[in-house]
Amino acid sequence: MIHARALTRVFTVKKETVHAVRGIDLDVEAGSLVALLGPNGAGKSTTLRMLTTLLPPSSGTATVAGHDVAREPARVRARIGYVGQKSSAGENFQVRDELVSQGRCYGMTTAAAAERADELLDLLGLRAQARRKPGTLSGGQRRRLDIALGLVHRPDLLFLDEPSTGLDPRSRADIWEHITRLREVYGTTLFMTTHYLEEADTMAERVVIVDGGRIIADGTAGRLKNELAGDHITITTRTETEAATAAAVAASVTEAPDGVTVDGTTVRVRVARAPAALPAYLRALEEAGVGAATAETARPTLDDVFLTLTGRSLTDDDLPA
Repeated sequence: MIHARALTRVFTVKKETVHAVRGIDLDVEAGSLVALLGPNGAGKSTTLRMLTTLLPPSSGTATVAGHDVAREPARVRARIGYVGQKSSAGENFQVRDELVSQGRCYGMTTAAAAERADELLDLLGLRAQARRKPGTLSGGQRRRLDIALGLVHRPDLLFLDEPSTGLDPRSRADIWEHITRLREVYGTTLFMTTHYLEEADTMAERVVIVDGGRIIADGTAGRLKNELAGDHITITTRTETEAATAAAVAASVTEAPDGVTVDGTTVRVRVARAPAALPAYLRALEEAGVGAATAETARPTLDDVFLTLTGRSLTDDDLPA
């Protein structure tokens, strides 16, 4: 169920089921930024289409911005914005006129729509492009126009489906600067999908991972990484015999390691706090007569979380689209 109550929950879903989604239970608080992650075919875009009334659920309930998506779709649409993966702007009108027309579609007067268009042009850095047609814009500018179109009617909740896909790193950073500003200016609740894991890691306050149409992890990026993946110490030794000894030593000196793997002369140890555990581990290796040729620590990624949960990478290319 996905529901949203005015200032507490923006949406709630209970056992939402349709097509690729087998059952989603989810509450989202107002004002938060939530990232929905999963491999191709996991049900991310299907979930967004249900929540935005573009696809009817076959079972369960979803309440978005205080309204049931099945019984009150028009009221849901009036309270939300949606930025899909494809550009939503036409090619026949100038950028400012596109925004004014969008406002008129939501029932604004021409004057109110024009005022809102000018506000969004300034907010999203599109003032210089106001008299250009969308087809002449760069990828980043066009994506900002898509976001502006989704914000014309001042929605409480904005859904972003892969907002930075296909953009170069500089344009992606620019998009995120503007998305962050949206929250500062309007306090908009943001619910997004992305396949850029670093975006979810650094930008989202909450990460929800889905696989096979079900939620398999939900929490802050930091908590998921600490609890489900853990830090790692990686060392290399001179011989495979020393590596075997180093693996045995690891189990006795590190703080409750969840796993030790050996690959040739490389030993990888999962620990709770790698920087703190490394010095003790190196001292124990020296006492055991093992010399570490190299040693390093690493923080886990969200892909490590998914790997721990499913045994495969979140970014596997061979998963069904």
